[in-house]
Amino acid sequence: MHRSVNQKKTLFPLAAVSLSAALLYSGLYGGTAVRAEAAAAPAAVSSPSAADYKAFLQNQYKIELPTAPTKGEFIQDVAKVLKLAGASDGENRFTDLKPEDSAYAAAQALADKGVLSGGTLQAAAPLTEDAAVYIALKAADLEELAYTYPEAKIKSALRKLGIDYPGNPKLSLQAAQELAAAVDTGLLPAAWHGSFGLGDAASDDLAADLLGSVLSFKGAYKHAIGSVADADIFAKLYQAYQTQDLIQVKELQAVVDEALKQNLITGYNLKDSRYSADFNPKRSLTYGHDDITHAVQLIGLLRSEGLNAKVQLEPKTSAFVYLKEWGEPKQTDSYKVVQIENGNYIAYAKEYDLAFEFDTAEQKAKFQDVIFQYAKKNSEDAKGLIAGSWWQPLYYSLTPIDAYKEIANNKLAEGHYYAQTFSLSDKTAEIASGLQKIRPGAKVESYRFWVDEPFYNYLLGGYK
Repeated sequence: MHRSVNQKKTLFPLAAVSLSAALLYSGLYGGTAVRAEAAAAPAAVSSPSAADYKAFLQNQYKIELPTAPTKGEFIQDVAKVLKLAGASDGENRFTDLKPEDSAYAAAQALADKGVLSGGTLQAAAPLTEDAAVYIALKAADLEELAYTYPEAKIKSALRKLGIDYPGNPKLSLQAAQELAAAVDTGLLPAAWHGSFGLGDAASDDLAADLLGSVLSFKGAYKHAIGSVADADIFAKLYQAYQTQDLIQVKELQAVVDEALKQNLITGYNLKDSRYSADFNPKRSLTYGHDDITHAVQLIGLLRSEGLNAKVQLEPKTSAFVYLKEWGEPKQTDSYKVVQIENGNYIAYAKEYDLAFEFDTAEQKAKFQDVIFQYAKKNSEDAKGLIAGSWWQPLYYSLTPIDAYKEIANNKLAEGHYYAQTFSLSDKTAEIASGLQKIRPGAKVESYRFWVDEPFYNYLLGGYK
């Protein structure tokens, strides 16, 4: 179906574009380190570096960790990553906090969630390493696991920290259980085992690792199916693609479908933020396509060129106007059409975005050279390209990059679903205003980003 429609030579208006779909259907496309322990002891678990966690915390939560955090500052950061809005209407749980104190709302919210116990908080005191672990363990919802620990398991785990148990006056049974579980689960990364000290002041790096661990245990850190170098990445890629369906969100589609009918936009994408990679924008790119064979070969190509990256497949449905003169459309599980008043159709096609977070910024920069040589069509009879290569491949960066062009995205959300449409930067205000007229009060998020030049040329009306 895609190939037959692809032969039609019909240009779309250029106010906006539905990423790959508008192009395709317009006819423009032809080691973990494991410590030696007793056989029954769990293996140590490694974690991303504190630097990666710090970048993530800054990008996603606007958290800047001080070099020597206080207990109150750490509590506020934990509340942010758990997305706790603020204090409850209940009584003050802490005798040394007042409503005007900076840590007040976060402390009350965490107390409501069982992360903190009432009493004295000492928010201004330096954060200690063990206090940070106790808070993080409860924030990660691991306390029930911890309280299953008998003495033998506690002793085995705490030995990795150089802490004797039982008999340590600084550790109650509950504290020892929580610390042991943090060790065994990797909540406290193995990198800290050799230097950990009860009562020692916690550093910003330890705070970052613990906050990152909380996010990971809650499924809120980066989302990836694997890495380019993984032996099983191709199987995971196929599984992720085959288990996705067309995204259909009735109320959201009513707005952007009306925008299509009014020619305000030429197409849009529907995506689900639960699949968002949330990669480091300085080292990441997003690449859109509709052919899974192309995705498999692209990852193989990157591997052959020595480029490694984390990989996330983000399901995507592209919507665009299917003209009646193209003939009667054929519908499948991955391609649906709905006829509109003028006799044309709105078509919905299953596609995907591949999010890549490269090991280095230099590898990210090299990506375009690889695409231009092996995955960009320059003639009808082009040879030496991977399957399904397009005249105008679509990939973009959220940070500026040499030789890329700035365009804009206009995004409208409904819960965890969102619709987006790409446009030239000078069309942003017009599209946002038009969407708001269709749905008064709608919040349209508009922002700039950077795309490959062939796709930018398409927005300008160019063929290549």
